[in-house]
Amino acid sequence: MELDRYQYCPLCSQALTTFHDGERLRRRCKNCGWVHYRNPTVGVAVILLHDDELLLGKRRSGGWCIPCGHVEWDETIEDAAMREIHEETGLDVRIKEVFAVHSNFHDPQQHTVGIWYFGESDDFSNAIPGGDLIELKSFPLTKLPPLIFPTDEKVVEQLKDQFLHL
Repeated sequence: MELDRYQYCPLCSQALTTFHDGERLRRRCKNCGWVHYRNPTVGVAVILLHDDELLLGKRRSGGWCIPCGHVEWDETIEDAAMREIHEETGLDVRIKEVFAVHSNFHDPQQHTVGIWYFGESDDFSNAIPGGDLIELKSFPLTKLPPLIFPTDEKVVEQLKDQFLHL
């Protein structure tokens, strides 16, 4: 149980107690009032489409995904999107509008909120895999390999609806 991970207050080192806040069980410090809220992290992904083909990356852990990563503490989400797409593809991409936002529950240890941006790049041919990716390839929206993240599948369905009118 998540509550068992934290036994002592990170601010004053006193033992934490468990309480019910009306919605869920939480840990708090009776000494200084600190409350443990387990919040999701933010992830960003960049959709690169060219002639109805989507650039995907194969992850070191296996499976294909839209290039993505986590937002660092001191970054804007747009800066994180540009950094992540550069780390994973070597491409300098112009970040456009937000296409989708979804909660990701596929990893029980790490809930994330994902933001998928449209990106624009003049040329994908010089893309090289980096970061968590070992391969990059463009696929027709109608013939994608199995995707590792369920929310990427949702985003692809949204892309098909918008661009292919299937």
